[in-house]
Amino acid sequence: VQQLVESGGGSVQAGGSLRLACVVTGYRFSVNCVAWFRQSPGEDREGVAAICTGGDGPYYADPVKGRFTISQDSAKDTVYLQMNSLTPEDTGTYRCASEGGNVYGGHWADVLRYNYWGQGTQVTVSS
Repeated sequence: VQQLVESGGGSVQAGGSLRLACVVTGYRFSVNCVAWFRQSPGEDREGVAAICTGGDGPYYADPVKGRFTISQDSAKDTVYLQMNSLTPEDTGTYRCASEGGNVYGGHWADVLRYNYWGQGTQVTVSS
């Protein structure tokens, strides 16, 4: 079992930056992927970025390539999402997710790949 807690959301103006953090506690798997998803009201959940132990990734959705960077600090059990050049289209609730032993093996942005989810942190970007 794993627990995930996000932090770092907030309100910024377009062009600004935020850094989200996801602390993953509980059982540590030797190979594991952690992803960030976001969702706005009325929209489907969208995979933003993912990073894996074992050398896979990082992976990014096309709308965030070149602006967002995902990284991990294994010593702190934390995955970060650095978000630069934010636009109003980046507004949404951001949740991190961990595979946690899931053997589904689908695309990194497929929600079925992840067993454990955080509660989310709100990001609001104003124009």
